[in-house]
Amino acid sequence: MYEEEKRAARLRARRLRERLHTEEADRALTENFLRSPFARLGRIFLYLSVGSEASTRELFSRLAALGKRPLVPMLRGRDMLAVPCEGELMRGAYGIPAPAAGEDTPCDVALAPLLAFDRGGYRLGYGGGYYDRYFLAHPSVLRVGFCYAGQEVFSLPHGEGDVPLDAAVTEKGVIFFTDRANFPE
Repeated sequence: MYEEEKRAARLRARRLRERLHTEEADRALTENFLRSPFARLGRIFLYLSVGSEASTRELFSRLAALGKRPLVPMLRGRDMLAVPCEGELMRGAYGIPAPAAGEDTPCDVALAPLLAFDRGGYRLGYGGGYYDRYFLAHPSVLRVGFCYAGQEVFSLPHGEGDVPLDAAVTEKGVIFFTDRANFPE
């Protein structure tokens, strides 16, 4: 029942996200992240957006222009690594751009893609568990959703292996779920 409920929620959330995805919302998301306390952190791990995901393209460029070297996901088996984005990207698992090689590098904050999130900080991902496993393996990393405000739902089904976010950055602002993410400016 739990997996069927999640599968149905994913389908609804994907359709909704497609309607929310606009260049204007993506620009506002980037600006809100850059104004957030997370942008001051040294090592930022962000996904390389595809499809209707909240776009990280401009954010990646702006962080690089600020002298930061964003880390990006690379899958190795069932594990996800945060690796420096150096050189050309290849078509990785699930058609997602990824570096050809790299080693897991410590980061301060990780931006996670999602289909939906709730006020408890739980996110509905794509079902592979890569971000949850990464978060469990790296508990000190701040976990931040990068998404549209309209992706918020009242409640999501979640289980033992689901790791909640500390915050979410949306085109309307930042939502804090935990005290550890709400540090002084």
